[in-house]
Amino acid sequence: MSFAIFSDSSCNLPKAQLEEFQVQIISSSYEREGKLITCPPYPEDFDGHEYYNFLRNKGVVKTSLIPAAQMEDAFRPVLAAGEDVLYITLSSGISGTVASGLQAAQALMEEFPQRQVRVLDSMGAGFGIGLLLGRASDDRKAGLNLDQTYASLERDRDNLCEFFTVDDLMFLRRTGRLSGVTATLGTMLQLKPLLRGDETGHITVFNKVRGRKRAVETLGELYRKRVCSPETQRVYISHGDCPEDAEQLARMVQEIAPPKELIVCLHEPLTGAHVGPGMLALFFLGKGR
Repeated sequence: MSFAIFSDSSCNLPKAQLEEFQVQIISSSYEREGKLITCPPYPEDFDGHEYYNFLRNKGVVKTSLIPAAQMEDAFRPVLAAGEDVLYITLSSGISGTVASGLQAAQALMEEFPQRQVRVLDSMGAGFGIGLLLGRASDDRKAGLNLDQTYASLERDRDNLCEFFTVDDLMFLRRTGRLSGVTATLGTMLQLKPLLRGDETGHITVFNKVRGRKRAVETLGELYRKRVCSPETQRVYISHGDCPEDAEQLARMVQEIAPPKELIVCLHEPLTGAHVGPGMLALFFLGKGR
């Protein structure tokens, strides 16, 4: 039985890949200066330079989860046409989107008792979701059914590596990721945090290094140590309006172990509001998370 693949605009995938993977997008939204703004479905339609400058200048962005009713409206036509649904969501460790998805799934499976709606907690964000979407598309093309694809994605999720750094420790303090003392000390000493998505889908600081250059180099070193069979996988880099650093990291990845495909892109606005300008992230499949 065929199935449709859904996610939301926080998956960060460019238009070409969304079309290649045949992923349907549910639009997220955020509030800025009293206005509710719908996230663009494609990062190409996002003015990241303007957005991250707004955050640099102490602008405030408030984010919210997608309501279950909006998900139901997106899934219902697919179910009515006789297809099942796979929805890959933002991590439950940083968002309530999974709970909304499960609520929508329960309601729709009562409405369509012959159909399935499976909700996969990506335990990730941004391209962490996008990477799993690509794997889901590959599995579907290979003839796997919904349950087989879901099981395959759970295995992939256990090896999803999401490593990133940020330029402004005070921004992390404002979003509750670091204590005020740690943030102030880090700024004074030019310490840059290295963060990851952990085994529970939360964001954790696992190291600090001195200076931005060293932080970027450390991301490359993590790729060297942790990547598995890069020639068979897609690797992703996203950035909060720091394209030069992103290109430097991309060159390192290509020199260390060229992947089947390497995508470099601005980081989308929804989770970008929480990690801030200057964020640089690397996503790949490795040996554990």
